Amino acid sequence: MSGRLLVGTSGFAYPGWSPRFYPAGLPATRFLAHYAGSLPAVELNNTYYASPSPSKVAAWLAATPADFRFAVKAQRGGSFRSLQVDPTVSVPWLTGPYRAFGERLGTVLFRVPDGVRRDDERLAALLRAWPADLPLTMEFQDGSWHVDETFEALAQAGAALCATDLPDAAEPPTLRRTGSFLYLRLRRHDYDVAELAAWAGRLEPFLTAGDDAFVFFRHDDVGRGPELARELAEAVRRLRHQGLSADG
Repeated sequence: MSGRLLVGTSGFAYPGWSPRFYPAGLPATRFLAHYAGSLPAVELNNTYYASPSPSKVAAWLAATPADFRFAVKAQRGGSFRSLQVDPTVSVPWLTGPYRAFGERLGTVLFRVPDGVRRDDERLAALLRAWPADLPLTMEFQDGSWHVDETFEALAQAGAALCATDLPDAAEPPTLRRTGSFLYLRLRRHDYDVAELAAWAGRLEPFLTAGDDAFVFFRHDDVGRGPELARELAEAVRRLRHQGLSADG
């Protein structure tokens, strides 16, 4: 069975996306429902700044279909304490609110900012403290973490490694599956047809092997992000169709 391409954008609550993506006059309270009618997943931004309340999570769940998935950015203060102080205390505090998502939680995105250098012992302590039933994705913004020792630690813990395509990067990041799914953040301001086709080609072997892939485009002011998400999904569909045609 092929894996799911869970593609979307980083955030959804952008009035500037109207009328390019959201219909003119659509109330903000209906943005997520409209978004979920076009895309299968979203990377939540506001959870990075504050933990979501049960009522907020309930509203998000009510606005989306059962197969829609949320990638939740871990709250920044709790993330810092979980890695840098005491994960046995901080991880339960950090992760408690995310249980309200139930099976609709795709993963928690735990971001380690640039300037926080690699520390194998602290990472090991975090991974030991992390609940086994909450999918975890690690994004390391400091290059010191991008070594085999880190990848092996994630693989042993079943945590995913986030690959991030940055605007000023000379080469695209390598996709590595350390968990049960892929996670990719596409952060350039735009992607042309050839660039999207290239990313579809990189993702397709993993999807064909049965791995789900979370892919999120950066937010923007006018609504280009959701267009890119749908264009990538179409590029992957074309590749799959070509593969089936060749097999048949």
